[in-house]
Amino acid sequence: MLKRDLLKTILAGTMLTGMGLSMAVAASHSGFDGPSDGPKAADDKIIVVLAADLKNGGILGVTNGVEEAADKIGWDVRVLDGGGSIQGRTAAFGQALALQPDGIVINGFDAVEQQAALEQVAEAGIPMVAWHSGPKIGCDAPGGIFANVSTDAMTVSEEAAKWAVEDAGGNPGVVIFTDSTYQIAIDKADRIKETIEEMGGTVLEYVDTPIADTSNRMAPLTTSLLQKYGDQWTHALAINDIYFDFMGPALAAAGIPGDGSPKAVAAGDGSESAFQRIATGQYQSITVAEPLNLQGWQLVDELNRAIQGAPCSGYVTSPAVVDMEGAKAMDGGVAFDPANGYREAYSAIWGK
Repeated sequence: MLKRDLLKTILAGTMLTGMGLSMAVAASHSGFDGPSDGPKAADDKIIVVLAADLKNGGILGVTNGVEEAADKIGWDVRVLDGGGSIQGRTAAFGQALALQPDGIVINGFDAVEQQAALEQVAEAGIPMVAWHSGPKIGCDAPGGIFANVSTDAMTVSEEAAKWAVEDAGGNPGVVIFTDSTYQIAIDKADRIKETIEEMGGTVLEYVDTPIADTSNRMAPLTTSLLQKYGDQWTHALAINDIYFDFMGPALAAAGIPGDGSPKAVAAGDGSESAFQRIATGQYQSITVAEPLNLQGWQLVDELNRAIQGAPCSGYVTSPAVVDMEGAKAMDGGVAFDPANGYREAYSAIWGK
């Protein structure tokens, strides 16, 4: 079991608190640690991005990265929006198959949800890569997926929980928001809960509410939780930023200032709206961000490998704990896009 008096030691390597810098600032200026070789660009390919819900800032950020990388490698991209529902994603899969693309990117939903469609894609011999398609990251993910691109979700969850415990002086009162539609969301929330409790904090409530319906649910949920827990509720932790897109107005209506408690802490993904809230001190304190644009480039690189029968790279990107200082330092506070040369590195691999 972790001890409270070890907090500073645990956090020193990730938050760089002793240096007065956020992890995001350091990560933005370190060299690219991804692949240095691989196949040259395959010519004239058409790929389809199946986005779970383009209203989700993380999914949108990855999609933008795929489009940017595809433009560099010389491919055409078609983006299909699942609209935040299982039925919508099923329909998008059907449209993708009808297009007979050279490759498919599954963006932001569990592969097991669409098992029948995945089998059809595999039977058609169409390579698939994914972003956040399930708990197993890296090469040979379930469902015939060549590579599942992600940071280590458990590391992300632990960093979010550790920040909350440290910020509360070792004794936070936490409400955790997750969505049981997705196994990875359950796993992340469980790890948050475990870490909070191991470090001596209190989990007041574990709230299961659909990501796709946060716009309707978060305001009344927030009001109800404030009435139930009052000052005991020091930190709100969610499995991604979208939950906090809709929490602020309810907190403001209760007279809570933008930098007051409960403080919002996201275990992913690093959306534009989250960075804006963090940079301005308005109803979100940190996000454990993923380099979404970089991951879009990685998806294109992995798909290029799959199309040409080359091995998966196995690259796993690192997250960054982004606080106000870090958000202000990055592109006006709207994106975590490491200045580590990843565009140049992938372009060199592709011969572009």
